[in-house]
Amino acid sequence: MDQFDYIIVGAGSAGCVLANRLSAEGSAGGKHKVLLLEAGPWDHRFWIQVPIGYGKTFYDGRFNWKYQTESDPGLGDRTSYWPRGKVIGGSSSINAMVYVRGQAEDFDDWEKAGNPGWGWRDVLPAYRRMEDHALGESPYHGTGGPLHVTEISKTAHPLTAEFIKAGQEAGLAFNPDLNGATQEGVGYYQITTRSGFRLSSARAYLWPALWRRNLVVRTNALATQIRFEGKRAVGVAYRYGNRVIEVRARREVILSGGAINSPQLLQLSGVGPAALLRSHGIAVVQDSPMVGRNLQDHLCYDHVYRARRPSLNNDLYPWWGKLRAALRYVLTRGGPLSLSVNQGGGFFRTRPDLARPDMQLYFSPLTYERTPPGIRPLMHPDPFPGFTTSASPCRPTSRGVLEIRSADPAAPPRIEPNYLTTEQDIADLLAGARFLRRLAATPALRDLIDTELKPGLGAHTDAEFIADIRARSYSVFHPCGSCGMGPDPARAVVDPRLKVHGLEALRVIDAAIFPSVTSGNINAPSIMVGERGADLVLEDAQRSVA
Repeated sequence: MDQFDYIIVGAGSAGCVLANRLSAEGSAGGKHKVLLLEAGPWDHRFWIQVPIGYGKTFYDGRFNWKYQTESDPGLGDRTSYWPRGKVIGGSSSINAMVYVRGQAEDFDDWEKAGNPGWGWRDVLPAYRRMEDHALGESPYHGTGGPLHVTEISKTAHPLTAEFIKAGQEAGLAFNPDLNGATQEGVGYYQITTRSGFRLSSARAYLWPALWRRNLVVRTNALATQIRFEGKRAVGVAYRYGNRVIEVRARREVILSGGAINSPQLLQLSGVGPAALLRSHGIAVVQDSPMVGRNLQDHLCYDHVYRARRPSLNNDLYPWWGKLRAALRYVLTRGGPLSLSVNQGGGFFRTRPDLARPDMQLYFSPLTYERTPPGIRPLMHPDPFPGFTTSASPCRPTSRGVLEIRSADPAAPPRIEPNYLTTEQDIADLLAGARFLRRLAATPALRDLIDTELKPGLGAHTDAEFIADIRARSYSVFHPCGSCGMGPDPARAVVDPRLKVHGLEALRVIDAAIFPSVTSGNINAPSIMVGERGADLVLEDAQRSVA
């Protein structure tokens, strides 16, 4: 049996960080032998590395788990599609690359919930260390780190400037850095690219470490079970082709499979709600009632417009436009293929009595109303100019549940998001919808809009808006919290050092540990959790040596 110091399950946003940090020269306790297991393939495909290529991987089962939730009463009994990366780099290889760190208060709330070491003063140094930020060194940003953050104000589509002007006309301040001193205001989103290529966690952290002889990466390796001796995790079994292979961990097993796969593997291995495990014939190693609970996600709601001026539709709909964009990208690494379609946005308070922003805005100079279902339409937009504005509440209060369906590791788990189960969440999205109409009435957008395609004239009253919200709102793919961090084993899965309560040598280090979802896109916080988690692992290794 192969033996390693650390076995990391999942080569996603956090897992790639851990593989780099734990295998580095001079790490505490000497040079550790590290194994990184990934259920998917390598990330060397062209459309993974091209930024706008996430339109190609959105439904590609070779690189994507393509999860479906259960039908949800809050969304009119609709199911939700949850793409998750099944590839080196995980979801950072297939996402929209928007870089949002969250509000300082998000992390102070984590700390106040009983998690020392996770306040803003603790996580900001990790953010600065991981960044190579285009805005340069400052109290809020770092340079020279592995993750380059690109500022797009000079390359975004011209309609994005009109959206930002409309935001200012609607009362929001222009914010030149949505990851700076404050998140509040309207501006251009920053994205994780470098020299025109997607900068996934794999490209930033794992690729530079692949030459290390003490780091082993195994792809197409589906982890099926954590092996225990008593309460101590001692290894992992994984499926490679038709074989089941076992590997042993001298120090720790670390789960970095994300908000779906980490709780799934815990449950398959006998760690979770005891009644659920027994119902599937799984021996209980640790009755941990919150494994798969506390599941959170951000919902988004769109208003879609036909425009009077050219949009990205005009660039990417005709075949000659696609060819021109492709040639520009090949020759210069620039143009629309080098960007995300989420180019503008911001954060604002829906009520003046709130202490901080509670709503996120998105702007996309693109529409795809005529695209057939099942096709991610970034390269197949509508044949007329159009754009989309969107609202997404920052901190939803609804909580979902994830449970295995059987003892089969290949069976997708049951996912119940329980969207819009609280009055607060409904009121927040209603406020967001009202603000989108307010934006549309500003001089900047009023002169730009030819027709409101959705929701259209059928939505004016609160009841009409709520009906449309239930019919059309959708996940923006930020699942987290399903192995939440906290001091109480009855209410959390991992402690503040990310160790699974009641067990030894087992941690979860990924977005599943979020006690509460951060304000905005969660890939940056997920990478930060990898950085902070690596700190904790190395600190404990140093103590064991001492």
